[in-house]
Amino acid sequence: MAQQANHALPDGFQLEEYTITRQLSLGGFSIVYLAADAEDNRVAIKEYLPNSLALRDQGEIRPLITPEHQGAFRYGMKCFFEEGRALARLSHPNVIRVLNFFRANDTVYMVMEYERGRTLQEFIQTHRGEVTERFICGVFTRLLNGLREVHSHKLLHLDLKPSNIYLRGDNTPVLIDFGAARQTLASDQPMLKPMYTPGFASPEHYGSRNDLGPWSDIYSVGASMYACIAGSSPQAANERYQKDTLAPAMMRWEGEYSDRLLEIIDWCLNLNHFYRPQSVFALQRALVETVTPPVPKESRNWLNRFVGNYKKDYR
Repeated sequence: MAQQANHALPDGFQLEEYTITRQLSLGGFSIVYLAADAEDNRVAIKEYLPNSLALRDQGEIRPLITPEHQGAFRYGMKCFFEEGRALARLSHPNVIRVLNFFRANDTVYMVMEYERGRTLQEFIQTHRGEVTERFICGVFTRLLNGLREVHSHKLLHLDLKPSNIYLRGDNTPVLIDFGAARQTLASDQPMLKPMYTPGFASPEHYGSRNDLGPWSDIYSVGASMYACIAGSSPQAANERYQKDTLAPAMMRWEGEYSDRLLEIIDWCLNLNHFYRPQSVFALQRALVETVTPPVPKESRNWLNRFVGNYKKDYR
């Protein structure tokens, strides 16, 4: 089935005890709605509806799934449901809260707390070239608290990027839109393309993805911090393997940000996952240490043994 845009459920539609207010977003894997529960509290509802497997026409409620795609659709629905079950066990201020998940209309729905604010991607676009080190450290120090909680439950985010980091009004970050079910579906169903974002996906996202681990999310953290400064995503990891033209942060912004922050970004973006931080705790420990002001290029601190002398490679 060729990929196409699915039609959202209509405004005012009653879905279990929730009333849909309007569509919030439409992607290749799901549709997200703003809705209200029985007490009129706002919630966000994500509907599993991969457009490569299912089609819902205007005015229809249930998607049309051809017989040859039934198996893949049901398997993906199971993965999505299990993801909701796993996320519902998490309770952390920096991770989106899953309130409910249920089956209806031949698919699955995940109900989450509705957060007010904007994405980090929107913030970057608005403040292009003006994102301060204090802001970056403040956001990612708290974000890593949430990611550490996710990893402690044996889960991976697998789709971490600025558009999946939501900022509340006080710039408190919240991790949203996990990619675990999509990755599982893609790896076990070859008819589906892997769901990842070039520039933010780690090298392990490509190919068999057997080496995915906490260090894969950490690569995405480094790419997101890089994007905060650059205003755009770094070079895709698979392209870097062919010809690495990504200017190291330490080389590109020396003197504009502290050596510590720039070295941490380069450490996270190492193509070899063995040479990245192996845990969120290790990254947090480096990030929260006292930041030193920019120093002459001859002086380098202890992180150089992890990231290497990039200038020698790029001159």
